[in-house]
Amino acid sequence: MYRLCIFDLDGTLLNTVYALTYVTNLTLDAFGLRHVTPEETKRIVGNGYRMQMKRALVLAGDEKLVHYEASLPIYMENFSKYCLKDVEPYDGIRELLASLKEMGVHVAVLSNKPHEQAIVNIETFFGKGYFDVVRGEQAGTPKKPAPDGAFAICRELGIKQEECLYLGDTNTDMETGLNAGMDTVGVLWGFRDREELEGCHPQYIVAHPSEVAEIVKKKNESHGRME
Repeated sequence: MYRLCIFDLDGTLLNTVYALTYVTNLTLDAFGLRHVTPEETKRIVGNGYRMQMKRALVLAGDEKLVHYEASLPIYMENFSKYCLKDVEPYDGIRELLASLKEMGVHVAVLSNKPHEQAIVNIETFFGKGYFDVVRGEQAGTPKKPAPDGAFAICRELGIKQEECLYLGDTNTDMETGLNAGMDTVGVLWGFRDREELEGCHPQYIVAHPSEVAEIVKKKNESHGRME
């Protein structure tokens, strides 16, 4: 039975690619480097902003990462101002969340986005307290694909790992679910393609949020019949 769904944020709940691209390019401007495109952004995000900037700098021509350390505070300053630029929920996400709540399933967010910005993103589009738990990157907790954040959410809600469904759009997310011993769902509306997701062998791959509601419904109905 699934009692909890943990969602990745960027590329799963919210389409943040234009905000991430804009902030990255503002940072690259500080060093006179060329911009990255939204399609390039989709490939460089997912492992936290530090790795994102490393990858962006290499793409922009700074292969020796001369500007890496200087880029980090600039990125965070820009991100604090523009983390909501052109952000919007993916089609069907609001309906999926409503369906899960109707079924009595808890919902949580686990992101490698800095914690404060993760909170701002979620509360802006879904309201304060809509999710049971929201966790961004926090000092002392290893980033995904380490399972520590997922474990912390389960402990906070008193839910076992095997009762959790983990949803995301990248190999980092699939590895997180696997490392946490949770069933995983790869979503195709986000930043990466089917081939990347299939390479991590998730239990499910879905093309639309409505499919997730059906997965949870069938699983929980089956559990009820077995009881």
